[in-house]
Amino acid sequence: MSIHVEKIDDYRWRIPRFGSMRTDGLVFASAAMMKVLQQGKALQQVCNVATLPGIVGPSIAMPDIHWGYGFPIGGVAAFDAEQGVVSPGGVGYDINCGVRLLRSRLQFVDIQPYLPQLADRLFHNVPSGVGSQRSDLKLSSAQEHKVLSQGARWAVEHGFGRDEDLKHVEEGGCIDGAEPDLISDRALERGRAQLGTLGSGNHFLEVQRVDEIHDRQAAEVLGLHEGQITVTIHTGSRGLGHQVCDDWLRTMYQASRKYAIDLPDRQLCCAPLTSPEGRNYLAAMACAANFAFANRQLIAAWVRESFEQVLQQGPEALGLSLIYDVCHNIAKWEQHRVDGHQQRLCVHRKGATRAFPAGHADLPADYRQLGQPVLIPGDMGRYSYVLIGTAQAYDETFGSTCHGAGRLLSRHAAKRMARGHDIVAELASRGIIIRAARRGTLGEEISAAYKDVRDVVNVVQQAGIGKIVARLRPLVVVKG
Repeated sequence: MSIHVEKIDDYRWRIPRFGSMRTDGLVFASAAMMKVLQQGKALQQVCNVATLPGIVGPSIAMPDIHWGYGFPIGGVAAFDAEQGVVSPGGVGYDINCGVRLLRSRLQFVDIQPYLPQLADRLFHNVPSGVGSQRSDLKLSSAQEHKVLSQGARWAVEHGFGRDEDLKHVEEGGCIDGAEPDLISDRALERGRAQLGTLGSGNHFLEVQRVDEIHDRQAAEVLGLHEGQITVTIHTGSRGLGHQVCDDWLRTMYQASRKYAIDLPDRQLCCAPLTSPEGRNYLAAMACAANFAFANRQLIAAWVRESFEQVLQQGPEALGLSLIYDVCHNIAKWEQHRVDGHQQRLCVHRKGATRAFPAGHADLPADYRQLGQPVLIPGDMGRYSYVLIGTAQAYDETFGSTCHGAGRLLSRHAAKRMARGHDIVAELASRGIIIRAARRGTLGEEISAAYKDVRDVVNVVQQAGIGKIVARLRPLVVVKG
């Protein structure tokens, strides 16, 4: 079925409410992006989300939108605390997949001769790939429960990082309300050996250089300058989060029938936020989110260790400090102004990033006059961006923006396109060293499989829901 869209301006499109939709759809995209979107299924998912009970404001899609499970990836939807629902499809399987960015005191000229050795050391120290495990980190059942309830704080208290790291992690690295007793034995088993691992697919670890500064004042606050070395970590809750989603989908299918919620797609199965099922899902989701925060905290510690081993310099000289760590797949309780009144909402961000503006009380003190750092990774052959949140985003998208480039090709289609290409050599010709656990991953992750993230962040900036600060170029990429 063709979805009717109306152009609002060059970067916004409305899907007028029709059928069982309770609200409009709002899509951020260029004309070229919209032309492609109208040939796929993601716009229908925007409409489907708009049918859910208690939705407040429009069903929103970011410019990196593509088809996902239930909600589109790149989807944002907020739900009233009393009348609304929570849906695992609005969070996704990789709960709190997110991005962490470290800055350093190193310049490109300082590190260039050591890049191959650094690539090898990072690949050795940070396990990657399907089912990857950290053999020297063994969690007892009691320790794993503490990870699920304490998040990144557990990692710091066990020597993996510094107290100041926690100030620069969304929610301080721990979402309240986690109840580890709600997590299945299978999920616990899958997570126990995977803490501190990168995983596979689009997850990555990158050493980068800052190659463009777009906003010098903001960059100065974030400690960024041209030629500087940075490190980005992109991963989530691994097998534990996947299992939590799988377990709760079964419960939510039953809850949708129990509460007589009419669904256009069973992948949107959900439960009222006030119901036992809804409350328990959020408590289980918080456990997986906290696991992901701890996972990125441990990986950051091993990144610091790797730099020290290769460069033979101490922490002070390297200066690998955390700029920020953001969630991409989450449902969170937040206060937003709706029709002139403050309202408690459960905001689902599925492949979307929180982008709070300057002055927001939830931001770290040193960023409060700037706005929240927003980390937007691209593909492994091009570049990534650092942005800051805006008042426009807070007013229009519940303080949300895009989360990455967004896929254009399925993994199978990307692998077909990659046949006959020597991807390692092609990346090397661009000055990028790649280490991957599986050759197949490189085919799935070729640049052509993704939108150009420059086009995506341009839509975000032109629409006013994010402001570009800096661009980062990859030098070393570690993939699963």
